[in-house]
Amino acid sequence: MAKILLAEDDHDMRRFLAKALEKAGHEVTAYEDGLQAYEQVKQETFELLLTDIVMPEMDGIELARRAAELDPALRIMFITGFAAVALNPDNHAPKDAKILSKPFHLRELVQEVERMMAA
Repeated sequence: MAKILLAEDDHDMRRFLAKALEKAGHEVTAYEDGLQAYEQVKQETFELLLTDIVMPEMDGIELARRAAELDPALRIMFITGFAAVALNPDNHAPKDAKILSKPFHLRELVQEVERMMAA
């Protein structure tokens, strides 16, 4: 399936997301902040960046911008309780990014990831 880079600062949420995606057959590399995730995307190619927006060190929008510069083919999905922040054109988030608003069911996340990978 997909090789996914996950950036989520909430430990329990990160663990639940990674387990759900791995159970669906995806390969997940997870980090607790955007800076660590960015360092990994510089070293390795991923098909999807799944990132929270509000995180310490580097927020998800900055992570997505920088990751997209390194790999324009990288698909991006924001998971956030602050969808309006991601939708604000002033933040310069990648235009093709998908937004999944919290709270969501893990099954919904897996379905959205599979839709993105099939597109």
